[in-house]
Amino acid sequence: MEAEEDVVIVGAGISGLATSLGLHRLGIRSLVLESSDSLRTTGFAFTTWTNAWKALDALGLADSLRQQHVTLDGNVTSSRITGLQTFEMSFKAKGKHGDHEIRCVKRNLLLEGLANELPSGTIRFSSKVVSVDESGYFKLVQLADGTILKAKVLVGCDGVNSVVAKWLGFKQPAFTGRSAIRGCATFKGSHGVDPKFNQYFGNGIRSGAIPCDDTNVYWYITWTPSSQEKELEENPAQLKQYMLSKLGKIPDKVKAVVENTELDAFISSPLRYRHPWELLWGNISKGNACVAGDALHPMTPDIGQGGCSALEDSVVLARCLGEALLKNSGGERKDKEGEEGKEEYERIEMGLNKYANERRWRSFDLISTSRVVGFLQESNGKFMNFFRDKFLSRILAGLLLKKSDFDCGKLSIS
Repeated sequence: MEAEEDVVIVGAGISGLATSLGLHRLGIRSLVLESSDSLRTTGFAFTTWTNAWKALDALGLADSLRQQHVTLDGNVTSSRITGLQTFEMSFKAKGKHGDHEIRCVKRNLLLEGLANELPSGTIRFSSKVVSVDESGYFKLVQLADGTILKAKVLVGCDGVNSVVAKWLGFKQPAFTGRSAIRGCATFKGSHGVDPKFNQYFGNGIRSGAIPCDDTNVYWYITWTPSSQEKELEENPAQLKQYMLSKLGKIPDKVKAVVENTELDAFISSPLRYRHPWELLWGNISKGNACVAGDALHPMTPDIGQGGCSALEDSVVLARCLGEALLKNSGGERKDKEGEEGKEEYERIEMGLNKYANERRWRSFDLISTSRVVGFLQESNGKFMNFFRDKFLSRILAGLLLKKSDFDCGKLSIS
């Protein structure tokens, strides 16, 4: 079987669905291929910083999500060793692009919100991409079931193991040696956790608890596991007990969050990232193909910008593709072979090059900053603990706001 599509997006994660919605808002149809049989909600929730809300506003989805999640007032940093608060910062400060806005958004609500805004049939589940090839002005996308799709534009939003990124020449993301456990606890009544970004550092472990709403709290722990600790990942019950023993001196209500988490409501995964210099000489785009989201810039979670920057990608990419695919008059698209096919291919190539140039240094900056922050936050030893608690807390907390003070712009095209 062979079918022709204007835009094929591989992966129905945050960047894939958001890119498809951005194109839909501009009147451009796309097909989203998802290897699993339903939306993937791995990760439970993520901190949605100011830059992400700018992107969600551009996509027309922000207001509905705002109604379902509490606003975070500030960042509170404490020592896991002493139990003492080391720094507090309000999120009320203004940035270059206006007021800051930070919430912890449940991943399933975001993905469902994006998917529900798309036309029926946009997402094709159980569609695993096995290879990418070229034929004239088209990319040939072969699926596991034998189907071949001819795509005018191919967008890889297929995560850290991206088939499209591999085709573009990127290496597999590198392992950091660190792991993260993420979970979400649901309470029958109010959880009592302050609406703040609550962080705890010390003895090589970083943890946090962030409320999504009145009854749900997202939490995480990142550390460098030994070989014995890695084996615990196969046994959720033992892993949960191990985590509770490693929490250190944190408030009882935060410990209660982990204690109240069901065994199927947390996951453990190794942390991977792309070497930032790969973005400087690698092919973010090539011809009529490109990558976005984790396929482009997998990064550690230390500044909370993985999902946020994926939303940025989607708005910029939809805008650049819109300029390439839509004529200036009436929004009518060309769909012919020969010279007009060549012209359209060249416009697409120019649009994707523009997208790549816009995202290259931003992605480089976020990956690099995240790696440095993670190293400083999880470094161990008495001197580093003292230095971090007394001097670095203010700087590290400030970086969270600084890197989120970014506006990817509107969807409108000239």
